[in-house]
Amino acid sequence: MGSKTPGNDNYQRGDSQSSSAAIGNGEVRGRNNSQDGDGCMGSNGGGEDDDGEGDDDNNDVAPPTLTLTGASSADASKSKKKKRKRHGKKNKTSILKQSSPPRVPLHDLFPSGSYPTGELLGYDASSETRNTAKTKEVRIDGLRRTNESAFLDNYRKAAEIHRQARHWVQQSVKPGQTLTEIAVEVEDSVRALLDNQGLEPGQSLQAGMGFPTGLSLNNVVAHYTPNPGQKDIVLQHSDVMKVDFGVHINGWIVDSAFTMAFDPEYDNLLAAVKAATNAGIKTAGIDVRISDVSAAIQETMESYEVEIKGRMYPVKAVRSLCAHDIKQYRIHGGKSIPFVKNSDQTKMEEGEVFAIETFGTTGRAYLKDDSGIYGYGLDPGAPARVSLPLASANRVYKTIKDNFGGIVFCRRYLERLGVERYLAGLNSLVSNGILEAYQPLMDVPGSYSAQFEHTILLRESQKEVVSRGDDY
Repeated sequence: MGSKTPGNDNYQRGDSQSSSAAIGNGEVRGRNNSQDGDGCMGSNGGGEDDDGEGDDDNNDVAPPTLTLTGASSADASKSKKKKRKRHGKKNKTSILKQSSPPRVPLHDLFPSGSYPTGELLGYDASSETRNTAKTKEVRIDGLRRTNESAFLDNYRKAAEIHRQARHWVQQSVKPGQTLTEIAVEVEDSVRALLDNQGLEPGQSLQAGMGFPTGLSLNNVVAHYTPNPGQKDIVLQHSDVMKVDFGVHINGWIVDSAFTMAFDPEYDNLLAAVKAATNAGIKTAGIDVRISDVSAAIQETMESYEVEIKGRMYPVKAVRSLCAHDIKQYRIHGGKSIPFVKNSDQTKMEEGEVFAIETFGTTGRAYLKDDSGIYGYGLDPGAPARVSLPLASANRVYKTIKDNFGGIVFCRRYLERLGVERYLAGLNSLVSNGILEAYQPLMDVPGSYSAQFEHTILLRESQKEVVSRGDDY
């Protein structure tokens, strides 16, 4: 989920995502999937930890060899009767596989509780002799956290859930489906994999969606999700769709995103953004300056161009969004990494978690707010309770605190909990500065945009790209 850059340039409002029409047909391009059937990382993922996964080739028991001892020649002549073959018993224990869409809880697929490790990358040699800006106590705390088994288990489990949920999206989503159908299916899959429906107070704080599923089309670059009261949008063959969703366990959020297109003419746009994200991941590390990561992202992305409908477009790095660090129950932790060159000397530090994402566009690259609301998030300093003149504001605030805390949520989530007549209360909380509203962000009409994103942990001797899969 992109962090918005302050001070966006404004321009005349054009077509928004809320105006969509025809249905088309086609096959997904540019996904480069080579995943296992359950959507996990395959041979590089779980190793011996992949309980519940594996081949059936060794399940049959070999027929025993029959040995005769102490038999006379007469007995031997009598024993010319045809011997009945003995068949080895087959192991009747079935290997549990993931369903489509995913409905088998992840703990049933990994009964040992050990989940696949992400991609492990070393730091550049230049960072081996580093001067840490943090105090010793803070550094030790960050180191302890990123080496703690519970912390790593939370992140690795959430990442495997993300892989399996997005595997279904990549294999099953086709033009003709509505964005509401897609979003609900993604979120139902995540909750089923977590084995937590989140319908009781406190359950969604234990584990659930890290933020609402983003399904932004074409010139709508980020922060669009279908909500009640909006006209439903049908996915078309000509659309470029960014799929951005998060999974959290105990407040530790895996934030990862990819882009789907059904027409090969967009392939170079997707390739540019994927390469830029990987350049950012490669450059990131302990004591690396924000400006260095930004420069690597922009240089990579803007080396591409794409031909769409006979016209050549340079791929531009979006100026109005940033990659960001992640804190517990806070998707935007406070540090931001722009996608363009800058002079920010802030350093990435040991023990931090970052969402390294990039957005590329064929448009102006300066975004403006679209109509509608994507979701809401409580201010980090929000009080335990509020007492506002509007009774519905006090009621909905309690629901938010009990069910979401600092996790970003949307109106669909409130209605799923059975909350009614909440709009005036939400507006009151926003106007009083207690709740922040996030709007969709759009580039000029007629432009196309793409996004790729991974969550990385900056551990002591290596960085772990926890959300990495065989797809991207």
